[in-house]
Amino acid sequence: MVMQKTAAAIHDISGLGKCSLTAALPVLSAAGISVGVLPTAVLSTQTGGLNNYTYRDLTPDLRGIMAHWRSIGVKFDAVYSGFLGSSEQVDIVLDFVKQFSADDSVFLCDPAMADNGNLYDTFNDSFVLQMKKLCMNADIIVPNFTEAALLLGCEYKKPPYTRNYVESLIRQLSDVLGVKNVVLTGVEFDSKQIGAAAYNRLTDAVTYSLRKKVDGMFHSTGDLFASSLLGAILNGFDINKACEIAIDFTVSSINKTVEAGGDSRFGLCFEKCLPDYMKNLELI
Repeated sequence: MVMQKTAAAIHDISGLGKCSLTAALPVLSAAGISVGVLPTAVLSTQTGGLNNYTYRDLTPDLRGIMAHWRSIGVKFDAVYSGFLGSSEQVDIVLDFVKQFSADDSVFLCDPAMADNGNLYDTFNDSFVLQMKKLCMNADIIVPNFTEAALLLGCEYKKPPYTRNYVESLIRQLSDVLGVKNVVLTGVEFDSKQIGAAAYNRLTDAVTYSLRKKVDGMFHSTGDLFASSLLGAILNGFDINKACEIAIDFTVSSINKTVEAGGDSRFGLCFEKCLPDYMKNLELI
C-alpha cells in the first residue's frame, strides 16, 4: 500500500471568506493529502473588500507548536507557506522547513503580500525583504505580478502583457532568487484570457495555461490555485500539467460563483468543483 502524502500548510485562518487555510485544507484533502496546519494569524474575515476585521498575530504560538510536533517525530512531504502574520514568521518558516521536511520534500512558497500594485495593509517594505529571503529557499514560488515586481525591486506594470515581458520577468525571478520552478499568476495578453505561466529552470521552458476571463473581482483565487497546484504536484504531475489542472479548477470555481450569484467577498464556490479536480488528478 502506498503511504499517504503529507503537507504542512502555513497560513492564516479567516473566520469568513474562504481563503488561506479554509481553502487549502479542503482542496489538499480532496487531492488525497494529509494536511497539518500551522496557523499564522486569525482574522474575523478575509480582508479583500471588507473593513473593520479583527486580526490576531499568532507569532508567539508557532515555536511551541513546532516543539510539540518535533517531540512526536512529525515529517512532511511538502511545506506550503502563504500569508504570514509578521516579519518574524519568515525565520520561523525557514526553521520549520529544515526541521520537518521529509526526504525529497517540496517547499512551495506563495509570497502572499500584495496585489493590484499595492502591498497588503498589514505589511511594509521590510517585510518584502524578508519574503525575498523566504522565496530564495523555496523549490516553487507562486507570485502574482505585483509580488514579482516587489521581489525584484522593479516597477509594477498593469496588464495586458507581452510574452517577452512575461518570460523576462519569470526568468529574472528564477535567476535572482535561485528558484527551480516559478509559476506566475495573472497572465493576460489581452482582455479575453487570463491564466498562469510556469517556468522550469532545468529546461529553461515557459509554458502557459490560459482560460477565458470572467469579469469581476474574485477573492481567494490565488489560494485555490496554489493549493490545487501543490495537490497535483504531490500526485506526481509535473509543473506544467499541475498548472493546467490548477487553472481549470480555479476558473471552474469562478464560473460556479458567478452562476450562484453570491457575494464573492466571502470566497468562491469551489466545493462543487472538487469532484472534477479529483478526476483530473486521476483519483476517481
